[in-house]
Amino acid sequence: MENINYLLRFNQLFDYIGPTRLKRLISVYGNLEKAWENLDETGLRKVGVEEGSINKIKDQRAKIKDINKAEIQSRGITPIDIEHKMYPKRLKDIYDPPYLLFVRGEILPEDEIAIGVVGSRKMTRYGEDVCKEFVSELASSGVTIVSGLALGIDACAHEAALSAGGRTIAVLASGVDKITPTANQQLADTIINSGRGAVISEFPLGKDPEPYYFPIRNRIISGICQGVLVIEAAEKSGALITASCAADQGREVYTVPGSIFSPMSFGTNQLAKKGAKVVISASEILEELDISLKIQNIEARKTLPETESEKRIVEVLDSGEKHMDEIAKALNISSSVVSSDLTLMEIKGIVKNIGAGVYRNA
Repeated sequence: MENINYLLRFNQLFDYIGPTRLKRLISVYGNLEKAWENLDETGLRKVGVEEGSINKIKDQRAKIKDINKAEIQSRGITPIDIEHKMYPKRLKDIYDPPYLLFVRGEILPEDEIAIGVVGSRKMTRYGEDVCKEFVSELASSGVTIVSGLALGIDACAHEAALSAGGRTIAVLASGVDKITPTANQQLADTIINSGRGAVISEFPLGKDPEPYYFPIRNRIISGICQGVLVIEAAEKSGALITASCAADQGREVYTVPGSIFSPMSFGTNQLAKKGAKVVISASEILEELDISLKIQNIEARKTLPETESEKRIVEVLDSGEKHMDEIAKALNISSSVVSSDLTLMEIKGIVKNIGAGVYRNA
């Protein structure tokens, strides 16, 4: 049986066995298959499962039927593990990455350049204006916007990204097939069907949100991103939990200052006092993370390789810079053909001319 099928089974025990405990179970039993097939009280105790939960796990495990991956995919949902090409690269590096994600839509390589945008569900007109201003510039610059599909700032961020022609990823605190809040069902459908983003979740299919799911979800929002921007947050806003996750993960935390008289700006102003980077324009974030250059590099990688000739030239230059005549000799083709190829490759950003007919890979 494929690992993904065992992960789908363990996923139905998510309330008791999350990513950290599953990692420990695999260590106890040797591999994922043995962990599932031989799961017992001793193993569960070793990974810290409380006595009161052990019998619940045993009962629930006995009721779990074979998972039909094909049936899940027929519903437009793709289950992916950490080795899948769609799995967000940065998310792999956090302390407790999800062992399984359910994806509706598509996560693309360009989503590697991402900023989380979070804030109050009860956004003010100021918060809405700031959100639209920042997100429009970030999204139109090629930055993927990641948020939680909640009312207020989250929804505003997703909508502004789509309006700017950009990409956006919504991370749910429920099963990926249970869009919450229901008021944002149409927004979720737009993200999924537009070809410009994805709705994702690590929680089991059919699961309604639980209060304790939200902080678990928030680590994914920050984990996918290079940084998190907080726009309006009350004193006990969940957006502050996302900011805390970001800091713990080594991500940048940005905050937009607000009026000292506005309860919705209390959290963002406190973040500023604690050392978050205060920003008043999206360009500051783009400059801070050197995002424009990274986007150019990703765009260049997307063109590699278009032709067999380009691939061979890149391979020759892998050993270091060379004159075009050396390249032609190594490939046993004419210098005029190599010159033409190199000119096109330089336009695409694949190679760089460093002068006097000498080239290197970009």
